Amino acid sequence: MNNTKQKFIYTYVHHINEFDLCRMEMRAFFEKDTLLNHIISEIEIDPSRSPFIQDRLEVYYEGNDLAEIKKQVQAFKPSAKTYKVFCLNKMDLGETKKIPHQERQVIERELGLLIEGEPDLENPEIVLGILQLNDRWYFGKHEKSESIWRHHMHKPRSYSTALNTRMARAIANIAVPHPKGIRVIDPLCGIGTVLVEALSMGINIVGRDINPIVCDGSRENIAYFGLEGNVSKGPISEITEYYDVAIIDLPYNLATHISQEDQFDIIKHARRIADRVVIVTIENIDDKIQEEGFKIIDRCIARKHLFERQILLCV
Repeated sequence: MNNTKQKFIYTYVHHINEFDLCRMEMRAFFEKDTLLNHIISEIEIDPSRSPFIQDRLEVYYEGNDLAEIKKQVQAFKPSAKTYKVFCLNKMDLGETKKIPHQERQVIERELGLLIEGEPDLENPEIVLGILQLNDRWYFGKHEKSESIWRHHMHKPRSYSTALNTRMARAIANIAVPHPKGIRVIDPLCGIGTVLVEALSMGINIVGRDINPIVCDGSRENIAYFGLEGNVSKGPISEITEYYDVAIIDLPYNLATHISQEDQFDIIKHARRIADRVVIVTIENIDDKIQEEGFKIIDRCIARKHLFERQILLCV
């Protein structure tokens, strides 16, 4: 393999209303973003973590044309006995137009004939990818994203004002892009939409809510998907432990009788219990956030139909 540094190419698909949220998640993962529907990075992220990533190519070889790739592939020794080759150019990628289906099949077949092992189009042990971006070709290991968040849409307990699962998953990623060694709390967890997404990605998170009914609902949702997580009852003011990250989906007047003073009190306690906080709000509360000693280091508007939420990353 001729790449001296690890390199991954990620392709993206999202609704136009999710553009800003997708880019904020991208910045959390890769410390940069792009207006394009793909990004190249040395950082390895499981593509199934993101609700927006469609494919990931771990680059083994790259070249200026397909002939150069074919020469390199002749020396490739796959780590599995069975394989298939998949061309990722099934849609436009930036200024690179998609390759028609029949042409993609020809490319896949020609590369497949150069690889040792047994081709298996149904259940291969490894999927190898070929991708053209601008005037460059890339070959490597392909992994397709699994829409795990889609399964979580059908939970036993829900309510209409809760975050949708795609948004909740992106927020969990923005809060905790790299989970190793990170302790997280969702102190206003409601029915556990964020908890389910975070737990399904291996994030070490606990939940809490002042309402015993929604605590029960959160526990039921977590158990329904075969996950394990702790949800305690009580207000944020009674939390004594300190966490690396807190995720705060502020209650709002459409769904609760909480006052503005109570909302500000929640922010004050968030500052007390965590180093890093993601705040979800429908109102502009920048002044109050800054009064409590937070610095807003990233932000976006997340839209659900005509309803808008601000996502604020604070330290």
